[in-house]
Amino acid sequence: MPLLATVAGVTGLSIGSFLNVVVWRVPRGVSIVRPASACPGCGAEIRARDNVPVLSWLMLGRRCRDCRTPISARYPMVEALTALAFVLVALFFAPAIVQAETAAGVVGASLELVAFLVLAAVSIALSAIDVELRRLPNSIVLTAFIAGVVLLVPAVILLGRPELLISAVVGGAGSFAFYLLLALIGRGGMGMGDVKLAGVLGFYLGALGWAQLAVGVGAAFAVGAIAGAITLIVRRSLADRSLPFGPWMFLGAWIGIVGGESIAAAYLRFVGLG
Repeated sequence: MPLLATVAGVTGLSIGSFLNVVVWRVPRGVSIVRPASACPGCGAEIRARDNVPVLSWLMLGRRCRDCRTPISARYPMVEALTALAFVLVALFFAPAIVQAETAAGVVGASLELVAFLVLAAVSIALSAIDVELRRLPNSIVLTAFIAGVVLLVPAVILLGRPELLISAVVGGAGSFAFYLLLALIGRGGMGMGDVKLAGVLGFYLGALGWAQLAVGVGAAFAVGAIAGAITLIVRRSLADRSLPFGPWMFLGAWIGIVGGESIAAAYLRFVGLG
């Protein structure tokens, strides 16, 4: 496990550096491949030695080497959060690979791990974009959906749980329809980006089971309501009270992924059905 955590962390740092490119360029319609990363202040290309995740930001004193323009703390935060997320996701899903008794089970569990690593990266990238720009770009949402289908459909079959395909499809379609209804009756309170993301998250949650799906969808509204209440209290200006819902959808989904079964079981025991 220490070796796994180390590999996942280093990989997460590298992916986090790439996500910073995605967060800046995708909403602005710029290619994520070309041109090379450059300082937004002076346009100087970022040197290889200045592109080490987190460490370079600290060693440069949080400023561009050439023009001394301040570098946003978002860059090391995204890198560090991605590293942490990859470690936690790997530790949560990797035991299923070790415990698998067949080659098909090993492959299935490995595909499941990769799928949720992709979701972790997407969670961080889209949350950062939504907080900054109140947008959830279609290209990233679609990429997450395609990755989920390509990885999770064979995963559940190889793991011997094809019934999860039903909960995955129902979760994706049901979540999409539910959020679409909220968008139509909410008069701008819910955007179409949220609707599309709901379908993707519903698919991922449903691929784990009904309990994860129910808890994940419910938790998004619970944490979103709490965050909204805090925002109303803290912020005095009505114009400054808008709240992106994407990050709370992701947080709710991850609560469902990690604790869905135990939370659902505890609730059923509480109401006398467990």
